[in-house]
Amino acid sequence: MMTKPLVVLIIMIIASCTATPKEASTYKVGQIITPHGEMLIWLYDETPTHKSSFIALASASYWDSLSFNRVIEGFVIQGGCPDTPEGFSDSPYLLSPEFNDSLKHVYGAVGAGRDNNPQKLSAGCQFYIVHDREGIPRLDENYTVFGQVFKGLETLDKIATLETDSLDAPLELVNLDVNIIELTEAQLKDNGFELKKDS
Repeated sequence: MMTKPLVVLIIMIIASCTATPKEASTYKVGQIITPHGEMLIWLYDETPTHKSSFIALASASYWDSLSFNRVIEGFVIQGGCPDTPEGFSDSPYLLSPEFNDSLKHVYGAVGAGRDNNPQKLSAGCQFYIVHDREGIPRLDENYTVFGQVFKGLETLDKIATLETDSLDAPLELVNLDVNIIELTEAQLKDNGFELKKDS
């Protein structure tokens, strides 16, 4: 005859074997698919408004009929909404700047475009990716950096080196397909991104 503690132990073992495994935490990642390849973007928690805006517009397929319309090798590739002399008249909204000393305009940094408005408000739809391998310090504290390309820098290089016209528009259309995907910590690592302890 089995003792009561033994019965309890057997039940616990059976329960642990049949319990559904806990799902791993996932992280929202920006994905940009272009004719030249894919880029994956880590979106910073330090810039919550810009991060939320990017996620909302990507989830609504806002950018999927647009393109990288400004390409300057050794500087940035830019797209998302028309860049006119009057500013971003077609941007759905403007965002207050979220400058952060730890987020710099390094190679592959993703920032929010804006016109010369004195409040340095970002255009909700306009974004750029830094192509200067040395970084662009003069843009720090002037334009909000809200993400970083961690996979697909070769795609950035391909787009940045396309032939352009006198207005820096690429001669071939570089369509955008912008999405939000969810990756686990292990999947992030497989794609070359290491989570920090406080991420």
